Amino acid sequence: MKKRGTPALTSRINRNICPKSKRSQVTIFIILAIIIIVLGILVYLFYPKIKTLTGTEYKNPEAFIQLCLEDDIRNIVENLSMQGGSLEPEHYILYKDNKVEYLCYTNEYYKTCAVQQPMLKQHIESEIENAIQEKVQSCFSELKETYEEKGYNVNMKTGEIMVELLPDRILTTANYRVTMTKGESEQHDNFRISLNNNLYELVSIATNIISWEASYGDADTSTYMDYYHDLKVEKHKQNDGTKIYILTDRNSENKFLFASRSLVMPPGYGFNQ
Repeated sequence: MKKRGTPALTSRINRNICPKSKRSQVTIFIILAIIIIVLGILVYLFYPKIKTLTGTEYKNPEAFIQLCLEDDIRNIVENLSMQGGSLEPEHYILYKDNKVEYLCYTNEYYKTCAVQQPMLKQHIESEIENAIQEKVQSCFSELKETYEEKGYNVNMKTGEIMVELLPDRILTTANYRVTMTKGESEQHDNFRISLNNNLYELVSIATNIISWEASYGDADTSTYMDYYHDLKVEKHKQNDGTKIYILTDRNSENKFLFASRSLVMPPGYGFNQ
């Protein structure tokens, strides 16, 4: 009698165990799927930052220098764009704890402002050039050491650094000459680092606004937005008559800020330009 009852008991035990085993397997598959997805996201986000300089980079010194310099140039451009085109503004107003340089200014009432940076584009190019000098030297030294570790004989001739604001990009040219020999000899000249940024366009519009400020004491922001549909132009008036202009590209979110104080009326007139 006990033996006849054993199969039924075993069947009940198996029915109780199998669902738990299946649930465990499903749970393991779900965990593995989540891990794979997370790893895929991490690789997608951080691969450009953690990839080593192999393959294309070793065969292409220009790519090595581009990778070494582009983040520094981007940070420098962002800082000066928020401060009116100077990394260390001398004549500025604090706006939200940010030093915004006056590009047009007068301390007198009833008078229009005088342009402070008549060559704004060239000034910004010079600011970037001066700021990256040490980093450029460091990157080329790293380039030389890296290739020498791979068995190359590397000769290097240093040169000048030139930065150009161009439509839709900022081009940095390092006039270095690098000759590498490993069996055969190859020479690389004029390393170019290109950064996608429309600072050229924003500076051009800022220069036009400054011209209006200097001539008439004000500029109509809506005119620019009607003509440039991807552009947002803000004008924030301060208590002392200063105006903070904020130019924003709606697509890239690139910004350029600057200050102007022009045709200011004395207190009591009920309005200030």
